[in-house]
Amino acid sequence: MSTANLIKMVNQIAQYFATEPDQQLAVLGVRNHLQMYWTPGMRKELLAWQTEHHGEDLHPLAQAAVSGAGWEA
Repeated sequence: MSTANLIKMVNQIAQYFATEPDQQLAVLGVRNHLQMYWTPGMRKELLAWQTEHHGEDLHPLAQAAVSGAGWEA
């Protein structure tokens, strides 16, 4: 899968969780979704891209979910 598609998908997931008033719960929602439904390869590719590009195109919740403690690629 292309990195552009992964970015689009993680941003859509983050948009969904952005309605959660508690930002910490929203970040956990994004992180849990990625852990449950994305393959390890998808997570690894997104993490590598985020590290290289400093998350420049990622929704803030997606950035926090990918770079936060407990993230497992």
